[in-house]
Amino acid sequence: MRIFKFVFLPLLVLALLAALYFWAALSWSYSSGERAGWVQKLSKKGWLCKTWEGELALVSLPGTTPEKFLFTIWDDAVAQDITRAMGKRVALHYEEKVGLPGSCFGDTRYYVTGITVSDEIPLGAGVVVPVPPSPLSPPASAALPASR
Repeated sequence: MRIFKFVFLPLLVLALLAALYFWAALSWSYSSGERAGWVQKLSKKGWLCKTWEGELALVSLPGTTPEKFLFTIWDDAVAQDITRAMGKRVALHYEEKVGLPGSCFGDTRYYVTGITVSDEIPLGAGVVVPVPPSPLSPPASAALPASR
């Protein structure tokens, strides 16, 4: 009974506290938001725990050096959506998690949860450049029924 009281009970309490900490760190977000730009890099990395790691080029003004936004993705479906949208302007929805130790949770604090593909590129207030359709998409006339 003494061994249980002085060895196993403290170990059980430590394990429960660690589980509570990880649950809180994974379910609570320090911040959330969106970043817009062009995804220029996406790869699955890690020795034991594989996560998707990516790089978004943020361009504020044409001709300036792009700022990079490094992010992590846990969901394979979101990673596939981002892979399909590479080369297009996108907005990434992310949550910032603080306090996750080690690289098993990812290399960054920013975890992407969704993506929105932009059909237009804004140049200024009220000035936009429409993005041409993809060569893989059918022409607009093919989607309309033939008139008689």
